[in-house]
Amino acid sequence: MESKTARFFIKSGSLIALLFLYVPLGLVFLYSFNASIGQKWPITEFTTKFWSQAWQSPDVREALVNSTMIATAATLLALLLGSLAAFAVHRFRFFGRNAVSLLLVMPIALPGIVTAIALSASLDTFGFTFGLFTIMIGHATFCIVVVYNNVIARLRRTPGSLVEASMDLGANGWQTFRMVTFPAIRSAVVAGGLLAFALSFDEIIVTNFLSGTELTIPKFIFNNLRQPRNRPIVNVVAVGVTVAMLIPVYIAQRIASGGGEVATGSGRREGPADTVAAAAAAQAGQGV
Repeated sequence: MESKTARFFIKSGSLIALLFLYVPLGLVFLYSFNASIGQKWPITEFTTKFWSQAWQSPDVREALVNSTMIATAATLLALLLGSLAAFAVHRFRFFGRNAVSLLLVMPIALPGIVTAIALSASLDTFGFTFGLFTIMIGHATFCIVVVYNNVIARLRRTPGSLVEASMDLGANGWQTFRMVTFPAIRSAVVAGGLLAFALSFDEIIVTNFLSGTELTIPKFIFNNLRQPRNRPIVNVVAVGVTVAMLIPVYIAQRIASGGGEVATGSGRREGPADTVAAAAAAQAGQGV
């Protein structure tokens, strides 16, 4: 049993950490309703006029469309390549397997500016014109890591005997993947995709090096933050991005914490192993 003193310090430490993280965000939220262009505390008058100005701004709308397109494309590419890499590393034994895992993690482990410089130099060498396509390629390099880590972690938790049982029951490779493997990793794929989307949507360092003249939401914030008269709109956009990114991150966290469990008709919760075993049994009943 922990002493009262220990519990007090643990709770106090947690509260201080939360305040340290979220008080600045709370201030940005309040300043987005500040009627004055200057940011002075305390706020004397509140207004919503800057919210309407931000929504009507052509630059904000263009940046929002571009960021959504880039994040969607980078996420889809990361889902494909990250999942394939996870299957290759998990399923096969080959020389340099551990090195491949390390290389896959390196783009997100390195300082962002180093990755950005490397991508900029490489794409420029091969004659690419900087724009939406190059941003998507750059974002995919670190989004792959998020998908890869989620998928390979779930594959390691899935018993290999389930795949063997499915094959013994007569299923081919595609049927085994569709009825056994994919249900086991589905929640990990979805969580990885949501986190990849959020990571791409609000990335600034790589975007700044690869965007050319294209505008994204983080780049809009970065460019206008230095202009005092645009600070209120920047606050509004920052609050909007924060609220929007809470949705995929929250869903991904819920999926990951649930471990891919599903509820059965009997009220018992089944994990991935129960689900795939049932799928294999269903295949056998269908005469596959």
